[in-house]
Amino acid sequence: MAVTKEIKRLDKSNINLKLTVPKADVRSQYNDMLGEYTKSLQIPGFRKGKVPQEVLERKFGDALKQDALGRIAENALKEVFSDENMPRNERPLPYSTPEIQNELKLDFEQDLEISVVYDVLPDVKIGSWKGLNIEYPYAEITKEDIDRELEIIRERNAVVMDRDNDAAAKNGDVVTINYQIFDEDGSTPSDLKRDDFVFTLGSGTNIYQFDNEIEGMKKGETKEFEKKYADDFSEAAFAGKTRKFQITLTALKEKKLPELDDDLAQDVDEKFKILDDLKNSIKEKLEKILETRLRSVKTNELLKSIMENTPVIIPESMIKTEVEGRLRRLARYYNTNAEMLIQMMNAGEGHDEREKEWRETAQKALHSRLIMETLLEEQKIEITDDDVEKEIERIADENGTEVSEIKKHYDDQALTYLKEEIKEQRLIDIMFTENTMKQGKKENYLDFISNNS
Repeated sequence: MAVTKEIKRLDKSNINLKLTVPKADVRSQYNDMLGEYTKSLQIPGFRKGKVPQEVLERKFGDALKQDALGRIAENALKEVFSDENMPRNERPLPYSTPEIQNELKLDFEQDLEISVVYDVLPDVKIGSWKGLNIEYPYAEITKEDIDRELEIIRERNAVVMDRDNDAAAKNGDVVTINYQIFDEDGSTPSDLKRDDFVFTLGSGTNIYQFDNEIEGMKKGETKEFEKKYADDFSEAAFAGKTRKFQITLTALKEKKLPELDDDLAQDVDEKFKILDDLKNSIKEKLEKILETRLRSVKTNELLKSIMENTPVIIPESMIKTEVEGRLRRLARYYNTNAEMLIQMMNAGEGHDEREKEWRETAQKALHSRLIMETLLEEQKIEITDDDVEKEIERIADENGTEVSEIKKHYDDQALTYLKEEIKEQRLIDIMFTENTMKQGKKENYLDFISNNS
């Protein structure tokens, strides 16, 4: 086909593409389609493949015209988008389907006009990204942070022992209970009844929060009580309601934590000879975590500043796809699917606010990503095979394994991703060098590591 095109940029990172298909090509494609049908259709009174075209047109006229218009439009778009010389920012995004704007009519006396609108990659004109003064929060590792990790190790190496039969349950004990929760009509739904439920009193792992009611109970004891829940309780079915419980304590154990000494260090790993060796290992681990987090925080603060002077109009299809991707990842985390997760979110209050927050987060993520991609193109950073080899060696050293073992996990696609990651880290190094990066507010280590803002 000799399709001609006219492109007009709209104001929301989308494009209006107008195509003109010559009337001769319209007629030719229509005839080709009729030829296909005459060979395949069978109509009473005619042998297969011998149906005259005029009979087809008389019997299926309108349907044939609509089919032909669909085919011609599809072929025209395919021809335009298959042109390798078409700029990337004029092509539709993978998740944006071109939508026809005008009513298509089959008229063999006129050229066919096709007008479509679709989202494209936004134009990004980077504002100031050098010479900026960036202040970022930071943290330092303290003795408290190391002690906290040591307590986690003690918990992990604790011995759980049965308590005496006449012992009363206390905070920190490991309890095994049978429980049932009664509805307002006195019934007990199957999903509100459970045997052999094990948890640690005061650990926060009991979603119904009846830890206090179990304290003081003895093994074999059964207790009934009512509990009133706050209006904003996390379980919507219990919020603002009073529920009756029946709980039987079937087992009561306590944790015996090991002493914080050289023996504990040797139990953790034979490479540790004394407790200080374990402490130093913990500090090295925390320092690596802090270094990675600090780099991410500095990058985010720098990108925030660049985003302020680099406005980008994010098309709706990009935002929608980003939000859906985040939903799918969150659903996998909770071992469910996106549809079920959305239903659960809609069931609670504040859905509109949550959706707005998700969209804003998605827009910010896309904005910063587009800036990084544009800078990568402009800086033309090249990555060699030697760069990749050194990075694999670094990964192997960090994981305490052989280079050959790491390479087993890198096929061609994974190596491509690794090259892109190295390239991006090179760009970040350049960005840090070109700007003044200074420490701002000091934060608690744990808060600093867990803050995702």
